[in-house]
Amino acid sequence: MTNNAVKQTALQRLSKFFVTLLQRYLPDPFIFAIVLTLVVFVLVMPSTNQGPMEVVNAWAGGFWKLLSFSMQMAMVVVTGHAMASAPAFKRKLAMLAGVAKTPGQAILLVTVISALACWVNWGFGLVVGAIFARELAAKVKGVDYRLLIASAYSGFLFWHAGLSGSIPLAIAGGANISTVTNGAVTSAIPTSETIFSPMNLTILAVMLVAIPLLNRLMHPAPQDTITIDASLLEEEKVEAPKTGKMTPAERMENSRTLSLLLGAMGFAYIIYYFVTKGFALNLNIVNFTFLFTAILLHGTPKSLLNSVSQGARNCSGILLQFPFYAGIMGMMTATGDGGASLAGVISQWFVSISNETTFPLFTFLSAGIVNFFVPSGGGQWAVQAPVMMPAGAALGVDAAKTAMAIAWGDAWTNMIQPFWALPALAIAGLGAKDVMGYCIMALLGSGVIISLGFLIF
Repeated sequence: MTNNAVKQTALQRLSKFFVTLLQRYLPDPFIFAIVLTLVVFVLVMPSTNQGPMEVVNAWAGGFWKLLSFSMQMAMVVVTGHAMASAPAFKRKLAMLAGVAKTPGQAILLVTVISALACWVNWGFGLVVGAIFARELAAKVKGVDYRLLIASAYSGFLFWHAGLSGSIPLAIAGGANISTVTNGAVTSAIPTSETIFSPMNLTILAVMLVAIPLLNRLMHPAPQDTITIDASLLEEEKVEAPKTGKMTPAERMENSRTLSLLLGAMGFAYIIYYFVTKGFALNLNIVNFTFLFTAILLHGTPKSLLNSVSQGARNCSGILLQFPFYAGIMGMMTATGDGGASLAGVISQWFVSISNETTFPLFTFLSAGIVNFFVPSGGGQWAVQAPVMMPAGAALGVDAAKTAMAIAWGDAWTNMIQPFWALPALAIAGLGAKDVMGYCIMALLGSGVIISLGFLIF
């Protein structure tokens, strides 16, 4: 240690331990997906009395079931990158980033912005958080880039308890709710009892204060801080249009009129959508809005094409790994002759050790474990609702509380599940091992808050 070294706090030492540990032992997320596949394959057979070939068939049967979602996630990266790389958008982000003057302020700001954005819509928050983190890294000297991206990703904790949470929205719609819950719930549960319930709002409020502060306190001492050269965050320069005579093809490629007309069509639909459907955000409308905003901001088709080409380079992890997670989900939900799935077996075990007081807590913990293997809100609801909702009803636990326990568990372990981090990491240009050490700390801190929330209420 040099004379200029700063004494570390206990929290800094703990986070440094996890960061060092994961950087050394956490492989590329694709290797993680392979190991997870093999682990689930081995666990499914004795848990569900299925033979090896039956499990292989379940794996292969699920392999391509996330193709549509994979394309949506790839478009999240591409359209988000295209919008963020537009000069006008970058100027606005730079103005907002200018609010932060110190590394600590940068960490607090990106966490809060990401959390609020993810609460509104997870796809929007995931992209905006990572893009804003990049801008802060370029503006604020001395901020640790790894923690900055991890802080942006920690906002993802607020997803399932927010306006785009798949589980509270599913039970608010009421479609097939009796079938999915094995008759435990027969009518829709309004969002006033889930998203806007006193319990959920209290957990959110405490988290919105605690998680930014936790991230701030984890910032490494100067001697351990890893920054990034701002020049590395700059986009490749687009070739300027020729000033002389252009060919007809070149005139079309550099036509502002074409971009304006196309952008006008897109925004005509965007306005129509929100007027007729309200603030009903989903991945498709988020991507649509990002894309047509980028079309207008870039000004010409050639500028947009250059940006999209750069953004598409970041999609390799999504294209390769998402099918493997779909296969894992296929194995987790496959049932043997007795009608049991591995996800169901895990859920049933937690039910067996629960009572009326502890059931919401154990539901949350079981959902966290299942989410590690089934990183999909809709998929998790499909496999856990038939088990947890009837069990909660039998114990006298409010159905809305049980559903939110599943939702919070689904969000909680996203902090250590590379599946959802891939788009943010692609935008940031980092690997999972660079940020997961800090994410473990967010997992532990949020786990305490959420667990106490379910016990107190």
